Amino acid sequence: MGRRVRVTGTVQGVGFRPFVYRLAHEAGLAGRVRNDASGVTIEAFGPAVALDELERRLRSDRPPAAVIETLRSEPIAAERMDGFEIVASGPAAERRTAIPPDLATCPACEREVFDPRDRRHGYPFTNCTDCGPRFTVAHGAPYDRPATTMAAFVMCPACAREYADPLDRRFHAQPNACPVCGPRVRVVARDGTPVEAADPVAHVGAALAGGQIAAVKGIGGFHLACDATSSAAVATLRARKRREEKPLALMVRDLDAARAVADLGEAEAALLASVERPIVLCRRRPDAALAPEIAPDSPLVGLLLPYAPLHHLLLDAAGRPLVMTSGNLSEEPIAFEDDEAIRRLGAIADLFLVHDRPIASRCDDSVARTIAGRPLVMRRSRGYVPRPVTVHRRFERPVLAVGAQLKNTFCLARGDEAVLGPHVGDLDNLETYAAFEAAIARLEGFLALRPEVVACDLHPLYLSTRYARERAAALGVPLVEVQHHHAHAAAAMAEHGLDGPVLALAWDGTGLGSDGTAWGGELLLAERGRFERLATFRPLALAGGDRAIREPWRLALAAVLDAFGEDAPLEDLPLFRAVAPGELAVVRRLLATGLNSPRAHGVGRAFDAAGALALGRGVSHYEGQVALALDNAADAGPGAAPYPFDVDTGGPTAELDLRPLWRALVADVLAGTAPAAISARFHAALARAGAALVRHASRTTGRLPVVLTGGCFQNARLTEGLLGELSADFAVYPHGQVPPGDGGIALGQALVADGRAHP
Repeated sequence: MGRRVRVTGTVQGVGFRPFVYRLAHEAGLAGRVRNDASGVTIEAFGPAVALDELERRLRSDRPPAAVIETLRSEPIAAERMDGFEIVASGPAAERRTAIPPDLATCPACEREVFDPRDRRHGYPFTNCTDCGPRFTVAHGAPYDRPATTMAAFVMCPACAREYADPLDRRFHAQPNACPVCGPRVRVVARDGTPVEAADPVAHVGAALAGGQIAAVKGIGGFHLACDATSSAAVATLRARKRREEKPLALMVRDLDAARAVADLGEAEAALLASVERPIVLCRRRPDAALAPEIAPDSPLVGLLLPYAPLHHLLLDAAGRPLVMTSGNLSEEPIAFEDDEAIRRLGAIADLFLVHDRPIASRCDDSVARTIAGRPLVMRRSRGYVPRPVTVHRRFERPVLAVGAQLKNTFCLARGDEAVLGPHVGDLDNLETYAAFEAAIARLEGFLALRPEVVACDLHPLYLSTRYARERAAALGVPLVEVQHHHAHAAAAMAEHGLDGPVLALAWDGTGLGSDGTAWGGELLLAERGRFERLATFRPLALAGGDRAIREPWRLALAAVLDAFGEDAPLEDLPLFRAVAPGELAVVRRLLATGLNSPRAHGVGRAFDAAGALALGRGVSHYEGQVALALDNAADAGPGAAPYPFDVDTGGPTAELDLRPLWRALVADVLAGTAPAAISARFHAALARAGAALVRHASRTTGRLPVVLTGGCFQNARLTEGLLGELSADFAVYPHGQVPPGDGGIALGQALVADGRAHP
């Protein structure tokens, strides 16, 4: 008998073919296995019971880094074959996302790197089929060595034997190399001139221990590294990088070292040690031997474990935790080419640790945390990209969705797969916009995909929207503009396989509404191709426009005046006593007249106002800083009495009125209540209010699934509060593998665009 089995998903470059080879030999089957542009195809011949066992084990077992999306089998005519073989890759009619993400160093390779008896001892590019770079070294699909940046490195006889042996764990490990035949590291000065160093990694490790700053070329780009225990080194890095207060990521050598600086639960430890190796937000230990400048005024620290042998060796050489932050100036894309890095980072780094393995695709670190004991990916990039999201309903036509202006990622969708591209960042400068264009072109090339629909945000001034309009016109295909919060809702639906309708709490800072106003505190009745706005927050005026986001005392002033009117106790509140009287008077006039004071419904703006009042912090040095500080200030335990609120159901759209909350919060501030208690009560009020809106809507819509989406649901306390309020009566779906903020919005845009064309 014969059977053909087609497997799709992350099944190339992860040891899947040798895994199949071993299973077939154990079952006594003849046949072949090959990569193609859709995944892996197996043609096996033998007794029915052996074929059934092969298929059973394919479904139940897999290599550590493999992800099986589909497995389909069909009978074929028997062939006479002497054994089972692995054959060369073949073409496919539809190229799926066969290139796997970059994978963290596996335990076996790590042992070799630190084993003086091993031929790869101390080698920074050690890898096997279970680990190493994948997406960032690939030029195209199928994923084979000639189509990678390793093509120029000819394997020595020892590496070639490993590569050709189906029973070796380096069988067809495309980046396979050793000190004899593979890439090498070197040290260069900030002007690019070579630095003599017998052991480049040890040289840079000693420099870091001595307080210097190094630019380190990794898998997806450059990091800027310094001693994480030295206040002077961290302060110097901040000054040179122009990153005043935003937290910096910290790399430690292993989980024991992570536990020495942070309180880790099982979920955080598992996420840190996962093959994706994201930066994980963890609660810092009070006695942690870290420079306080790493994360000023925050109890959280962003930790990551080494994910390349170079990192393991550098941490060992430095003998201490290292700051490992993106190799860029603030708001620029990460540097990934040597000459570019020296040009852009030469004023920051004292020296450079570089290597001669080119990076084909820049890919910044991913960021994650745990909420309600489950992982939440907040920035989806290295380790996750280009792993597809499998959708419940197939896309009728290939779609390019270009995302938003901030925290940009794009999405390419076809068939039952949607592929989010790597994190690009805020499209606020020419360098980031160029990186955005290049990343789209590269992923389209990987997938051999020509978009037949282009989707974008409604906002006409987003650079992503401008790109979408120009691209759709150039391709001669339809352009679909998608309302921001509908896209958020659809992204959550896609992640969880929900067709809709759903009730979507879409809470973020700001997104353009279909009525031309700024939305951000929405309850939507959402389907793929349409939505209805059921409820929103009473808006706050943004005196001075976007300046109010950078100076949240203006938002607090708007909230207090809205709640108290002329009786507002402004002179009694420390926040406003710190503002120059003339400036306060000007902003009051703006609010009174409505001049340059657009009204915004965003929940993020309510967080900004509450944080400014409770903490007395009138200025934000980066987006969401004051809101994050309010979250961090909250009492750890549950049970805070929520502040009061009202729900106005008199109009076609219900409105959540927070004026009672502002009056009670101000009373607490005047009474000297601790910020921790104020924060806990504020979070409890928003969770109770969101649940009240859902329950009110469900009287009309019926008990539908509820999705929690938008950037505010990166807040663990808020998300867990809503889960507690709603889970007894509703099926509630927070995000997990797709970011709830604008980093996941392109997935929703793609879903909505397809839904409108094919309801």
